[in-house]
Amino acid sequence: MNERRLLVKNSILIVDDQEINRVLLAELFKDEYNIIEAENGQEALDIINEDNSIIAVMLDLIMPVMDGMSVLAELNRTGKIYNIPVFIITAADNMQMLTGAYNLGAVDIISKPFRMCFIKARIGNIIELYRHRNELVDMVNESVDRMSKINDKMVETLATLIEFRDCESGEHVKRIKSVTIKLMSKVSEMFPEYHLDKSTIAKIGTASILHDVGKIAIPDSILKKPGRLTPEEFEIMKIHTVKGCDILAEMPEDIMDHEVYRYSYDICRHHHERWDGRGYPDGLKGDEVSIWAQVVAVADVFDALTSPRVYKSAFDLDTAIQMINEGQCGLFNPKVLEAFNIIVKDIVKRRREDADAGNELTT
Repeated sequence: MNERRLLVKNSILIVDDQEINRVLLAELFKDEYNIIEAENGQEALDIINEDNSIIAVMLDLIMPVMDGMSVLAELNRTGKIYNIPVFIITAADNMQMLTGAYNLGAVDIISKPFRMCFIKARIGNIIELYRHRNELVDMVNESVDRMSKINDKMVETLATLIEFRDCESGEHVKRIKSVTIKLMSKVSEMFPEYHLDKSTIAKIGTASILHDVGKIAIPDSILKKPGRLTPEEFEIMKIHTVKGCDILAEMPEDIMDHEVYRYSYDICRHHHERWDGRGYPDGLKGDEVSIWAQVVAVADVFDALTSPRVYKSAFDLDTAIQMINEGQCGLFNPKVLEAFNIIVKDIVKRRREDADAGNELTT
């Protein structure tokens, strides 16, 4: 057998335990493609996992060590079958087996003995179709990525404008986003039952910066009041959660990623709910509140405590952490608090280093 070669591009992998079949197929395609050979399914999978240059696989079904159906099943499980066309080469006429191969993602059946005049055209045409399709998918993904970045910037700009009205700097929303992502990541790591992947966490981080968008509807006399709010004023302040949802509901559907919008709406309404049901506006308790709203609630309280506001000076970090853990700002999910007490150590360390260096607070 030829020595395995990991090549840069345009490789065809021929998988067959019979050397004569590999030689015949290699001879047919060697002028246009780099040829890589494997004698069994396990060797083929090893090559596919290591080599990104493979643009097609010719796969025998009946082989030692691992048969072709097992290879197809694994390629289907990992999703590789959708990017690399797999051609079955077989002398078998078992319809159940061939149907199973198609169901697992095989694109064509090449029967033995080979009819060389047809094989090259059939395989070449499908390889070309996959190439164009993959190029189109890449273009779409690049477009989605660009739109996602534009979307994130639009959301951040809107939130920053609101923060300026609230006499805050845009750094507040950046800190909320940073702490939210750190805390969500730690919650995901410690409590996998919440099913939070990196993509979801990134979208929640973006959504978190709109948590106070409803403050745009609060009168300046209340929003910028330097002293403690009266009970009547506090009731007005509390409606910023509902007003924020009203604002988000009026946004055009195409201006924001659908999932980011869903998280933003939920966070905006529920980031002042508390674990014991004593929050607002809906008085939800426990896991009636989404995990992302619970996380943003902790991030928001932590930043509010450790940042100067028109109505108070900043608490020192140790005091703020103690207040959160003792429930002085409302009760939080014990799981979220457990994760918070881990990630906050790094935040405290970085903030103290920045303070020593004379830099602005970061997370």
